[in-house]
Amino acid sequence: MEVFGYIASVLIGISLGLIGGGGSILTLPVLVYLFGIDAFLATEYSLFIVGVSSVIGSISYFRKGFVNFTIVLLFGIPSIISIFLTRKYILPLIPDEIVRFSSLVITKDIFLLLIFAGLMILASYKMIQKSTELHMEKCISTRKNTLLIAGEGSVVGILTGLVGAGGGFMIIPALVNLLKTPMKVAIGTSLVIISLNSLIGFFSTMNHRNIDWKLLTSITSIAIIGIIIGAQISKRVDGRKLKPIFGWFVLGMGIYIIVREFFLK
Repeated sequence: MEVFGYIASVLIGISLGLIGGGGSILTLPVLVYLFGIDAFLATEYSLFIVGVSSVIGSISYFRKGFVNFTIVLLFGIPSIISIFLTRKYILPLIPDEIVRFSSLVITKDIFLLLIFAGLMILASYKMIQKSTELHMEKCISTRKNTLLIAGEGSVVGILTGLVGAGGGFMIIPALVNLLKTPMKVAIGTSLVIISLNSLIGFFSTMNHRNIDWKLLTSITSIAIIGIIIGAQISKRVDGRKLKPIFGWFVLGMGIYIIVREFFLK
């Protein structure tokens, strides 16, 4: 299964390089189902893989001036605080066995995977929708939008802390719709936010004893190769045209996780 895991790791990078997001939504299921890592540790691995991959993916956008650092701070600070609090205080509070119904047992790992599956289904809806660039809303007021962005940053931080997902599918529409950020700047800024969120979340709460650095760096390196491939493809193909196709794939994966955890155990 590891061979398929490494192939899927390339797809994680290609997605990040091509559409500026979506890669993180694949990372957790790849780690859990193809590499056999338990869900809790997989969220930690996911933060590192997504963080490093996003750093590499953001370099070309930074060089072209497609990163708004004011927005990075506005969105990033609440996210980072939420990630730290979630991983430091909320995750340890979740019991190993949450609830038991006769033969059905909801463990901590299953609970995290079900949250992630719901996140995947939500992400797929956003991806399948027509481009947010075509549906930009008028800004009501700068102050209100600033508060909304900070609030969404906190929500993204909680989700990133729980399941290791970068939240690009939430960040990009927020930047485009609420702050009228051009799409390329939204993607570049999103990648920087994701990299900061993920790496700070990983290094602030990582468990050194459980981390297989050889495996983790191998998966990350392959994902980086995928980002380079995705960046090259994006020069010839509009990533937004491929986004709905990827969205349907993510939807299928989300449904698969729910079915597997409830019916195929």
